[in-house]
Amino acid sequence: MEQPKETIGTKKDLVLYRLQTARSDLKSARILLEAGEYRGANNRAYYAIFHAINAVHAVSGKAYKRHKDAIGSFNKDYVKTEIFPREIGRKIAEAEEIRHVSDYDDFYIASREESQRQVAVAEEFLQMAEQYCMAHI
Repeated sequence: MEQPKETIGTKKDLVLYRLQTARSDLKSARILLEAGEYRGANNRAYYAIFHAINAVHAVSGKAYKRHKDAIGSFNKDYVKTEIFPREIGRKIAEAEEIRHVSDYDDFYIASREESQRQVAVAEEFLQMAEQYCMAHI
């Protein structure tokens, strides 16, 4: 069955939705950081990055279900080609690792300083992703 036209979004709509989701995750990360909930802040900072990566992919019409695939493709298509700086690729890899241990390692203790770094990386990348997306949609 065909969807009614008013429920079908454009590529631009998808990019903007994903950027908004990333901004919302970043806002949550800041709130959790200020509340001293560092593990949660790490999680939300990573998801802000992840949703921003998916916004960048949406510009070219790509979509990935698995984090590994989305990040791998981002690194291949955007970091190795230096559309985004290599340093941000390293920071994203670290954010993914920190999110993973924050979520799954029972004995991992997240620090305020580490969470502040993760939120800062998410802010930095989201700004880059927004600039890229707005220039290309």
